Amino acid sequence: MADSTPVNSQITDAVTQTNVKVVAEAPAQAMAALYQVASHSAGLSLQNAVHSQQALNQISSAVISKAVTMILSVGDKAA
Repeated sequence: MADSTPVNSQITDAVTQTNVKVVAEAPAQAMAALYQVASHSAGLSLQNAVHSQQALNQISSAVISKAVTMILSVGDKAA
């Protein structure tokens, strides 16, 4: 290439090195983003599991309470 550009060769070298650095770091940054998204989705699924378990515990408490009330009221009806 002829030296007809008015840009200093040090500037073009710096830009070229910066471009190479960015291209070289792109796969690592993509994997880091993937790992971050995967861990976030795993955390959300665990939160959903805990929420579902708490909701089922509340329902089971209500069912047990009603069942005990019905069992205890059987003796009152028989007498």
